[in-house]
Amino acid sequence: MNIQGKVALITGASRGIGRAIALELAQQRMQRLILVARDRQKLVEVANEIEAMGVQATILAIDLTRTAEVNIAIAQLWRNYGPIHLLVNCAGVAYQTSFLRSKLPQVQEELSVNLLGMYTLTSLIARRMASQKQGTIVNVSSLMGKVAAPTMATYSATKFAILGFTQALRRELAEHNIEVKALLPSLTDTDMVRDLKLFRWVIPMTPQKVAQALIIGLQNDAPEILVGWQSHLAVWCQRLAPWLLELILHIATPPAPRRPQPQQKLSFWSKIQRFSDFGFSRNMAHFVSARKF
Repeated sequence: MNIQGKVALITGASRGIGRAIALELAQQRMQRLILVARDRQKLVEVANEIEAMGVQATILAIDLTRTAEVNIAIAQLWRNYGPIHLLVNCAGVAYQTSFLRSKLPQVQEELSVNLLGMYTLTSLIARRMASQKQGTIVNVSSLMGKVAAPTMATYSATKFAILGFTQALRRELAEHNIEVKALLPSLTDTDMVRDLKLFRWVIPMTPQKVAQALIIGLQNDAPEILVGWQSHLAVWCQRLAPWLLELILHIATPPAPRRPQPQQKLSFWSKIQRFSDFGFSRNMAHFVSARKF
């Protein structure tokens, strides 16, 4: 895809990977960048950086889960700024907790933002791209869309779903001259993940590296863009030795915090039993230490 002089819309553009992608696209001399997120103030800051590079920037502070508002906003954007050539679905949220302790409101938020918000926006823009017979859609999944991560079951589920959604659209929209790609970064050093407990041996990459990989993937027409050697290694390990990957994940998963156990009130006979066990253990230790082997 030749991105010079084109119009792109990036969701999640106020921070992290979305922000880095917006700035990298500005360096590639796109005509206009439409920045979408919920935080207007942060969007203004990113827009100022982009306009300082000589590229036009438009901000849209909106919640992607509000379907009616998104529908109206996209119609206005298309009417005011012409066709959108590139859509980058980057908005997402992540929570880390064991499945048995997961909370329904957090699960619903991950599903709503990561999946339903992306679905709504993509359907609105893809229909218009189809009428123009051109366009490129990039859905930001994750390495967790290939290799599920313990303690992040819902997030992994959404990222697996994004890959399936992307593969289906790639085949369906090809006849309309629309390319659909998936971007799969591994753990990235962003605000969203700094409160998470890192998996052992995983080295976070920078958002800038992810953005640069996207540009290369767009130029090479790659359907899936894996970012970083750790991602490639994990995928190959899953294909060739899934048992080894399971073992690595088991060792690398951060331990879940233990809940303090309530103190139980011991009966008289339980106390006697504990005292006798302690005496037996101490006598055995004395016996073993006195033996000469």
